[in-house]
Amino acid sequence: MRVDDIAAVYRLGDRLFRSQEASTFYRTWDAYEVTNNFNQDPHLTLVAESRKGGIVGFALGTTYESELGGWKYGYLLWMGVSSRWQGGGLGTELYREMERRMHKEGVRMAFVDTARSNTGAIKFFKRMGYGKPEAEVWMSKLLQRTRCSKNAEKLASSNSPERRSSGRRKRATLSLRTKSHRS
Repeated sequence: MRVDDIAAVYRLGDRLFRSQEASTFYRTWDAYEVTNNFNQDPHLTLVAESRKGGIVGFALGTTYESELGGWKYGYLLWMGVSSRWQGGGLGTELYREMERRMHKEGVRMAFVDTARSNTGAIKFFKRMGYGKPEAEVWMSKLLQRTRCSKNAEKLASSNSPERRSSGRRKRATLSLRTKSHRS
């Protein structure tokens, strides 16, 4: 993948992954998925082009090492092929190239994941040699700012030590600090 391909890969992934039903889609596709993977693992960001130069498929992968066992693992994060190009072996070519690159890096075991309802992907990865799919439970909740949470924020700010009277019962409060990372 080249830097000029990022926008096209994002648009293709957006068409492929946003079409899935949101209630069963446990990961979200966004522009950061493509740019972060391109920046962190450029050798594991692959594209397939048509003869006219348009992006018709992609695969994004990463690797990590086990702290305890010393094994290196590969993880195929995202893979997509334009619906017009599916069924012609393009996905297989992308996958095999990803696996070849991971193996060259010393990966001993590779992982993929998909929604249980994505039977096409499950069949594809079984053909690529993956074992029986394990049942995982992914739950999601849409967090929306409600009137109640706005009032809680006001209460928290009015509950500062200088505003509390000494005779009142003190409430436990949680203070979170974030670390700032400079690059």
